Amino acid sequence: MAGPQSITIVGGGLAGLTLGIGLRQQGVPVILHEAGQYPRHRVCGEFISGRGQAALVALGLEGLMTGAGAVSAQTAAFFTATRSSSPRPLPSPALCLSRFALDAALAEKFRALGGDVQTGQRVPADFTGEGFVRATGRRAQASPAGARWFGLKVHARNVPLVADLEMHVSSEGYVGLCRIENGGVNVCGLFRRRAEEKGGAKHWREQLSGPPGSPLRQRLAGASFDQESFCSIAGLALSPRQAASHPEICVGDAITMIPPVTGNGMSMAFEASALAVPALVAWSRGESSWADARLKIVQECDAAFAGRLVWARWLQRLVLTPLLQNPFAALAARSDWVWRRAFEKTR
Repeated sequence: MAGPQSITIVGGGLAGLTLGIGLRQQGVPVILHEAGQYPRHRVCGEFISGRGQAALVALGLEGLMTGAGAVSAQTAAFFTATRSSSPRPLPSPALCLSRFALDAALAEKFRALGGDVQTGQRVPADFTGEGFVRATGRRAQASPAGARWFGLKVHARNVPLVADLEMHVSSEGYVGLCRIENGGVNVCGLFRRRAEEKGGAKHWREQLSGPPGSPLRQRLAGASFDQESFCSIAGLALSPRQAASHPEICVGDAITMIPPVTGNGMSMAFEASALAVPALVAWSRGESSWADARLKIVQECDAAFAGRLVWARWLQRLVLTPLLQNPFAALAARSDWVWRRAFEKTR
């Protein structure tokens, strides 16, 4: 009797590594191609909240997070350029861990399970067909509607947070701060640059520090930045897409990228991978066709993510509208219902 068929995963970020681990746990041969090397820094909010934690538990990876130094986040706060809110308890605790530590731990786990990691390789775009899963993450796009999104990330110390997670919004975008392992703080921002804007781009420190006099500027005034951790990405595609719109089997950001304001991107990567494991295992064992496996994965991913993508898009529009930022901050500070609703609907 023939053994299980091999699966090739293109992309070794959170989704690709997690899928590879789930498949290896079921005895499926897996080859994973990753263009970069481990460990590496990535533009990422670096915290996991919502259903993604249940996916980690289902895959037996919660201990890996703890062993890598994950920090529990219990509170969050929202800030504009002129208004500060008090910390509020999260509906459920989040886990905070740098991608530098997390990707390395996942890659080590995958290898320990017998997975074959091919790093430093870019595979051709036509690597498709039966047995190939795409987990290549964000796809760059041209400036939609005259604007271009870009992300910046750096780790820092000496940052006096008032909450475990902080969101600072301005007319240019938003910056999230969260505690990570070893006493560090992740500083990650998403910004919008319009085509008609003149002049050169700001230095990354100036961009991430927010407007003069803002709570964010005050928070980072005495920060010590780890310049080796700085990274950036441009041409982000934030328009929601369905898994069904892709002809291939995709997981994580290769399906779609949820607006980072939700802090749900890491969770969705874990969720999509956990959802894909059973159908891919069945195909590998000859129990279903590739078409049936794709259909099952597409249906389950779209059912899981469609609602939160709609809510996330509206939430991003709200927090990026200058006239609505302060009213929203005031409402979120006073209303427990609004606070919980925003978290529950985007997670």
